[in-house]
Amino acid sequence: MIVLIPSYEPDIRLVRLVESLRMVRGLRVLVVDDGSGPAYAAHFAAVAALGATVLVHEVNRGKGAALKTGFSHALATWPGESLVCADSDGQHAPADILRVGEAIAEGPDVVLGVRRFTGRVPLRSRIGNDLTRRLFALATGVPIIDTQTGLRGYPSRVLPWLLDIPGDRFDYELRTLLAAARERRSTVQVEIETIYLDDNASSHFRPVRDSALIYRQLAAFAASSLLGFTVDVVVLALAIWLSGNLVASVVAARLVSASVNYTVNRRFVFAADGVASTRASLPRYAALAAVILGANVLLMQGLVAVTGSTVIAKVVTEVTLFVLSYGVQRTLVFAGGRRPGQCGCRLTRARSCSTAAAASSGPNTAEPATKTSAPASAHASMVAALTPPSTWIHT
Repeated sequence: MIVLIPSYEPDIRLVRLVESLRMVRGLRVLVVDDGSGPAYAAHFAAVAALGATVLVHEVNRGKGAALKTGFSHALATWPGESLVCADSDGQHAPADILRVGEAIAEGPDVVLGVRRFTGRVPLRSRIGNDLTRRLFALATGVPIIDTQTGLRGYPSRVLPWLLDIPGDRFDYELRTLLAAARERRSTVQVEIETIYLDDNASSHFRPVRDSALIYRQLAAFAASSLLGFTVDVVVLALAIWLSGNLVASVVAARLVSASVNYTVNRRFVFAADGVASTRASLPRYAALAAVILGANVLLMQGLVAVTGSTVIAKVVTEVTLFVLSYGVQRTLVFAGGRRPGQCGCRLTRARSCSTAAAASSGPNTAEPATKTSAPASAHASMVAALTPPSTWIHT
């Protein structure tokens, strides 16, 4: 098994992590220096001396680019070996890295080491993850507990797929989750320890900006709804002016605006999985429209009776039906080539850490990672006995 660690401007925690990992027999450590510069060269020299392979970006290219550099090197140098990505800031315990590696042997395409965000967690991390995971579930139908996790495991067969996913910076990790959800790739979530040091001050992740990809489909759906409303108003006014018949004008306006909304949603908003056939999607859309209309009337009547305010009732009704309509159209009406409602994601508890390394390293017997507080000389001697010479490669 390979542990890939992309790193930008690291501290001593990178060295400590590599020290622990290199004590596990048969484990390869691959570090990518993403243009950290001369001020951080000592840390990368230290991990290279411990036996890790170090790849160097001359300039900062982003976490996604660093991961892809590692994927490419792993495919070319150690074909067929599974790979676990981990961060260099101390958030991922060696034991959890091995547990994620163990779960790869169960056969999924993606393994995520997920945190429950319990205990002392920085407010921006707690709020950022909670908002992102809820929006992710709404946008994809896949319940990911921790969308921001950098601890991920992949079997060798999916590395070419990972290289084809666009994105060079933190957006790349979110793009992989969206691609996996869109393609219904099997995903396993393994619970790991929640670790934050110094209020996560070393993180370069920006929760709102780097999670913006999730909002795009939701924004497109809102824009489509607004377009349908505008068409409805314009056609209604024009029809009344031409015919003078209110009922006929309302019916005509609704038919035209619904046709526009259906076409835009089918061809653009929900086309990522392939454009759904008209034969399959149109009856579902019409049925949904009828349900939404009936629900609108019932909700308005009930909420006006409860709140006494037409404005409050209207706002709550429209927001509720917007979310409902979005979810049904995404998972059922415009499900494209996938089976409606299908989900390939599950939560599991991995077996022991030693089994993980054994499954990944072939006939060698794996040993649990040793505590980093052990004397440096002991680490150095054990690493020298278990690992090949270090490699330092500039890319």
